[in-house]
Amino acid sequence: MDVNESNGSDQRGGAASQTVRALLGIRELILGGELAPGSRISELWVVDRLGMSRTPVRSALIRLQEEGLLEPIPSGGFAVRSFSETEIGDSIELRGTLEGFAARLAAERGVSPETLEALHECVDKIDVALEGELTQEKFSVYVDMNARFHRLMSTAAHSRVAEQQIERVMNLPFASASAFVMVQSIEDGAREMLLIAQAQHRAVVEAIENREGARAEALMREHARIAHRNLRLALQNQKALARLLGGNLIRRDRV
Repeated sequence: MDVNESNGSDQRGGAASQTVRALLGIRELILGGELAPGSRISELWVVDRLGMSRTPVRSALIRLQEEGLLEPIPSGGFAVRSFSETEIGDSIELRGTLEGFAARLAAERGVSPETLEALHECVDKIDVALEGELTQEKFSVYVDMNARFHRLMSTAAHSRVAEQQIERVMNLPFASASAFVMVQSIEDGAREMLLIAQAQHRAVVEAIENREGARAEALMREHARIAHRNLRLALQNQKALARLLGGNLIRRDRV
């Protein structure tokens, strides 16, 4: 690579980094509650608020529109969206379907010893975290390892198509496997519910290891039902909703 090629690559990498920084900054303003549903966001406002140039800000706003967190408005700029219970439920269901598909592919095609080892290590660490009383520190370990488990599952099948689609749906507001986990921390019997989720984790790994595709798929789809339960809990409990990142964006379905 000559100097010009190197400089071009560095510039592209720098631009991408600035876009990611803008993306994270805007998302934090929205999910942190600083921007309420319906709030208008303009490029110039974000440029001034984050102290960044217009190009990465424009790219970040377009990306957030694609993810569904923002919607364009006729007068220019974007508005923060709110999300109905049904919309979020559909997103969770779609994630469960795609993760189930990936689990089935992993079981039918087989996974590498390294991937199996990583999955076993992940669930072993969750076992340790769930021993005895569930402290905040242990709960944080569970949250981290749960997210890692789902990342490993999305790549286990070595299907770029499946991985890309799972990544896309994970970016939908409140669709990720970790979106509602914090809601469980305030519930009586939280440890028991986490033990159920952990039993599902282990069963999925076992099904993949035994090349049981249909079982692996069914288990991952069932595993997503926990997120549906946590969504209902959040909507029924203001304390739970307050602990949920971006909880102010969720609205109950009209009866």
